[in-house]
Amino acid sequence: MDSSVIPAPVLSVLDALKYAGYQGQIVGGCARDLFLGREPKDWDITTDAKPEETLSVFPDSFYENDFGTVGVKVEPFHKEGRPDREHDVIEVTTYRTESGYSDMRRPDQVEFVLSLSEDLSRRDFTMNAIALQVNDPSPSHTDRTIDVIDPFHGQEDINRKIIRTVGNAEQRFGEDALRMMRAIRFSSELGSPATEESGWTIEEPTLAAIGKHSELIAHVSQERIRDELSRIILSERPAEGVELLRSVGLLRYIIPELEEGVGIGQNLHHALTVYEHNLGALRYCPSRVLEVRLAALLHDVGKPRSKRGDGYKSTFYNHDHIGARMTKVILQRLRYPVAVIDRVTLLVDNHLFYYNVGEVTEASVRRLIRRVGLGNMRDLMSVRIADRLGSGVPKAKPYKLRHLEYMIEKVSNDPVSVKMLKINGTDLMNDLKMTPGPKIGAVLDVLLSEVIEDPSRNIRESLLVRAKELFEEDLSSLRDRAKDVIEEKREQDDKGIKNRHKVA
Repeated sequence: MDSSVIPAPVLSVLDALKYAGYQGQIVGGCARDLFLGREPKDWDITTDAKPEETLSVFPDSFYENDFGTVGVKVEPFHKEGRPDREHDVIEVTTYRTESGYSDMRRPDQVEFVLSLSEDLSRRDFTMNAIALQVNDPSPSHTDRTIDVIDPFHGQEDINRKIIRTVGNAEQRFGEDALRMMRAIRFSSELGSPATEESGWTIEEPTLAAIGKHSELIAHVSQERIRDELSRIILSERPAEGVELLRSVGLLRYIIPELEEGVGIGQNLHHALTVYEHNLGALRYCPSRVLEVRLAALLHDVGKPRSKRGDGYKSTFYNHDHIGARMTKVILQRLRYPVAVIDRVTLLVDNHLFYYNVGEVTEASVRRLIRRVGLGNMRDLMSVRIADRLGSGVPKAKPYKLRHLEYMIEKVSNDPVSVKMLKINGTDLMNDLKMTPGPKIGAVLDVLLSEVIEDPSRNIRESLLVRAKELFEEDLSSLRDRAKDVIEEKREQDDKGIKNRHKVA
């Protein structure tokens, strides 16, 4: 491995520890990501220095936990950080062992040790139990070598795309039950997009241990479950992740409402069961926004409770509204923020909006926009596309959805309007002392027609001078000509919008 992939601030922290007489290695997820060819989002260093010793090496740092982790402030280097931030943080943690997990989450006892191998043995998965020892530069201070410390063959598992616990899987999951979800999250996150073969698998004994101890997840806080679930939902293979949660028995403790759709047939419009369709919608959701993907997964969660009849004539009246209420309960239980809950619920509640070309008027489109919000229309369209593709329909966006997008743009943006002008009726009355009345509207229309023909005229001072001239004239013929110019411009703009959305 080339040491050039390690940012200078990370190397500086390692050097400072070494020069102070301590060991230090890059460890955990950042080491794993380097082997995967991915840029780490966070950098972690493990050391034999006690927290107070680390603090003495890095005085401008902070230590606010019981696990030996000191946050060392360094110059900004993360590409994804805010450009105006004052510093980034590298976490430096003392070698430690853990014991006694009475709440199946946190260790009852943390003991600092001097052995790196002991520290690596407490970690969750072999791919996360690799340490990188960056050696001193050559006499020319140009090259550094890196030794890989890998007692549990994590590099081999990475090459084989295997997710395997360090040591006994049942013991690892008994220490922290959330690790069961983490295993599934890694299999979803590290895999290729749903259109390709994943290649990543959970080792059989590890997977069997998850199935055997799935009930332990009930001891984990909803907030921690929520965070892992969100990462699964946002992964490359979210539907496969959710199905894996179900197959090992975890989903019943997370979103049992989804399992109500297992084996529930639909009607002549659907060949898939409700559960299969919900997974399909998530799989093919075109958006990478969490709220949209959650809505895609939950959009038909209300169908099992609304089903009437059986076979191809069965109905699911009001399943959108029932599903919206269920969605709110689900997301509240998982402690999602109110803004997320409200947005997902809104999308589920409105995913069945009706639209047929020639039947729906501009007024009804405006009502839909008012109900959903213009900012949510793109997301609602993504849920509708996910719904279609999740049903096995080959065409994601048929003509009528493209036509709806055209109508939305048309009614939400009136590109040809007196609002384009740098002045308005109030300016005419206040600055030019014009008397309120229809003549003000006529003046603005003429000004707009002139600005359409020559946009350089749209300067406030110039418009006020021109308005004063127009106010003294007979505007009837001028206004008629202005209307012709305005209407011609509107037709041109409408044609452009239609071309963008490929509608006639």
